[in-house]
Amino acid sequence: MVAIIPSKLTTALGAALTLTASAAQAQAYQCNIPARLEAPDVRADGERRVLPVTGYTLALSWSPEFCRFREDQRRHARQCSGRQGRYGFTVHGLWPNSGRTWPQWCAQSAARAEAIKPNLCMSPDASLLARQWLKHGSCMARHPATYFRVTRILYNGLQWPDFIRISREDGLTAGTIRTRFADANEGWFEEAVGVHLDRKGWLEELRLCYDDRFMPKACDTYRYGAKDGTRAKIWRGL
Repeated sequence: MVAIIPSKLTTALGAALTLTASAAQAQAYQCNIPARLEAPDVRADGERRVLPVTGYTLALSWSPEFCRFREDQRRHARQCSGRQGRYGFTVHGLWPNSGRTWPQWCAQSAARAEAIKPNLCMSPDASLLARQWLKHGSCMARHPATYFRVTRILYNGLQWPDFIRISREDGLTAGTIRTRFADANEGWFEEAVGVHLDRKGWLEELRLCYDDRFMPKACDTYRYGAKDGTRAKIWRGL
């Protein structure tokens, strides 16, 4: 059965956000929302899995690293060219979990442009937003607007330490990144912060782990990513 977000979870989300500071530090600098947007065409590329939802993952991409070799790619111009703003952490997706697997492609109701547009400073890729709704969001909400609203609430409730300063710390490790994030967000603890590095040790993503009430929860091994002692690097961009 698909786990649909009921209205009572608005209360749960509110409780979860009392653990964070009241105002989020901006992760998008001079981001502009386009006046017109055509909804991207997205099609399922995997099996349909309708499963009960037991928790969630908020995957956050470190944009300077993502854009490192994509500045001139038309496909990623909005995020990486600098003409539409500069970004820090952007939302890759909010993913429902179900034990050791996850539900996916639960419905075929595509997101319309008006549901996508308000989220382009949080996740500056319309195709990614459309795909995240159809693959993941349709397994936890009836409507795209609900899925994106929940994602924005979680994202805007976070406080961000200065990752440019952190990148200059001597002996930087995945554990350091976890600690700096947890210290900046009351109620978070290191075990609930997944740190994903590429093969050369550069920070790619944070994966924040939640229980079914959107409260921080210790990540499993896959979402936890790099071990605390693993050496890490953070690309600062140009």
